[in-house]
Amino acid sequence: MEEIILDQEKKTVQYAGFWLRFVAIIIDGFIIGIAESIISIPLFMMIGFTAFKFNPDSVSDADKIAALGAIFGLALVFSLIATVLQWLYFALMESYKGATIGKMAMGLKVTDMEGNQITFLRATGRYFGKIVSGMILMIGYIMAGFTEKKQALHDMMSNCLVVKK
Repeated sequence: MEEIILDQEKKTVQYAGFWLRFVAIIIDGFIIGIAESIISIPLFMMIGFTAFKFNPDSVSDADKIAALGAIFGLALVFSLIATVLQWLYFALMESYKGATIGKMAMGLKVTDMEGNQITFLRATGRYFGKIVSGMILMIGYIMAGFTEKKQALHDMMSNCLVVKK
């Protein structure tokens, strides 16, 4: 535990360790997965049903290539939608509620270095910093288990802490 000064008042905080944060991200991943499934399943079913309407032998090679291009295009659009959905979920929840649903369930919240609620811009930076945290074998995430204030790389990049409520 460490004391930080918040509005001229000392406050004791406990940093959230790796395993609490790991369970929180599993919960958030489940929630995001459900939302993404609601969007993706109908889209990909439409492509699948459309493909069954044609006899593969009667479709020209050009039409097959065009259909393949449409599938890849839809996958690209879905990836973009998924990224925006995840960004908004994490940035809005952490900036307005102080935590995502997973973090709330684990009794955690995200703060700045003084223990104050973070802004949407800082939460956005923290979210996109997670890309860097995951780039090399997830070492940026694993750092939360070994650093003094239990910060992952993206927390350090955005000057944030994850603390127990």
